[in-house]
Parts: sequence; structure tokens; C-alpha cells
Amino acid sequence: MTPTGSVPPIPARSHTRAPEVADDIDYEISGQEMQFVEIELDPDESAVAEAGAMMFKNADIHMDTVFGDGSAAQSESGFFGKLANAGKRILTGESLFMTMFTHRGQGKQRVAFAAPYPGTIMPFRLDQMGGTLICQKDAFLCAARGVSIGIHFQRKIMTGLFGGDGFIMQRLEGDGWVFIHVGGCVVERELAPGEELHVDTGCLAAMTPSIDFDIMRAGSVKSMIFGGEGVFFAKLRGPGHVWLQSLPFSRLSGRILANANPATGGIGEGSILGGIGDIFDGDG
Repeated sequence: MTPTGSVPPIPARSHTRAPEVADDIDYEISGQEMQFVEIELDPDESAVAEAGAMMFKNADIHMDTVFGDGSAAQSESGFFGKLANAGKRILTGESLFMTMFTHRGQGKQRVAFAAPYPGTIMPFRLDQMGGTLICQKDAFLCAARGVSIGIHFQRKIMTGLFGGDGFIMQRLEGDGWVFIHVGGCVVERELAPGEELHVDTGCLAAMTPSIDFDIMRAGSVKSMIFGGEGVFFAKLRGPGHVWLQSLPFSRLSGRILANANPATGGIGEGSILGGIGDIFDGDG
């Protein structure tokens, strides 16, 4: 199968699996606004996914519910280590359990996982990125068995208090393929050492660990109150790579809720004017 997008081709490899190495799966991403990723497994290979992400599977692929992410590092941590790691997932809004899909038959079999809302599925080979990727807390979709799905806290107190969606993020570690889903379309930026980029906190989809994440005030007091862009921006400083999303789920869900109950009026994004603002912007 041929992967879509500008990612390196899948190298030829042996199917012998070392305990610390993730399964080297093949995949294909299909669709436009509502994408899904189809993963091809060889015998005894596995993929792990969030509960409810599966779209379809072949009959020889068996499903098992695992506590946490099922990675080798977690398996070696003992019961309390597993409990602590799984407990961290609650902080990211995910379930304590994940689903493992393992090929128990012969030949090649496929399992597919669908995006939960309009957006883009992005594939990453972690061993080509230094082994770690930081992404928004609900971005993880699925991965090869062996990838560790953990939690990443912003270490700066002010960033934690006012960083919005960037306060608690997911930390994906390992050497295999991982797939994340982000809202809308994706913009990639490579930041040089010391280069800064100011971003809406909800629009940060993923970044490499070398990126320095901080917050900054969104202009003057007038801009913060009436600008509708919130009080703080995310300040990203290089070196490193960042991926931005055009449609954060928080923005999408806010518009849906605002229009689901017309009696309450729409709520401007970050603006205290609420429904009054709609009188002037033509949406009412």
C-alpha cells in the first residue's frame, strides 16, 4: 500500500519484532474533509486506537481491550505504574482503556479508523522525529503497537493557568507510526532558533519537543475585551517544527452550541459582548 501525503516511503523490513520496537505497519489515508486511515497488518502485528475509533476490520483481526496504551514500557511498570499512566489519560479527556487490534490469521489483513470530526489525519514516523511528538490532548487516533501515549504538562505556571488548550497535551513516544487527527486543514512551520510565532491557543495541533511554548497578552486591554480572540495567545519559539490547525474542535463545538439554542444568542469567541456582537457582524 502507498501512504498519502508528503511522508517518507515505508522501508523494507523484517517482521521479527523486538520487545522495545513498535510494529512497522503499512497504511493508506483516504477521504477529503472526513478522512479515515486504513492500516494493513501482517500476522501477529497490532495497532492500538482510542475506543470507538474503528471504522471496519477484517475477520482475522481480533479486538482486545487494554489498560492504558499496551506499550512495552507500560507493561514493565507493574500494576501501580499502569494505574498511574492510565489515570493520566483521564486528564486529557480520554478513557482509561484503549483497544488493541491484532492480526491472528494468515496473509495481510486490514483495519480502518475514522476521524471524529472534519479535519486532517496526519501520519508520523516517530523514529524519524527524535522519538517524541507533542500534540493537542484529543489529537491521538491510532498507532502501531509499542508506541507510548502519555501526557505532557506545560512547566511554566502562567502558561498552565492561561494556556487554554495548550495546558495539558499528549506526549507520543516510540519508534513506530502514529496517526493524529486535527481540525480543518493543516499548516506546517519550521521555526529557526529564536524565531517566534503567535498562535491562538486552540490552533496549535502539534509540535516537536524543542519548541518553547509560552503565552503572551493579546494586545491592549481593548483588544482583549472586544477583539473576540481571547485574552492570551500562544507564543511559540524555535528551533523546531509546529503544525497548526484551522478548525479547533473547541471552536466548532462552540458554534454548534451557540446555534443550537437561538434564544440565548451566539457567543463571540473570547468576547464579552456575546449575542450583542452578532447584531454588528451580520450573523444574526
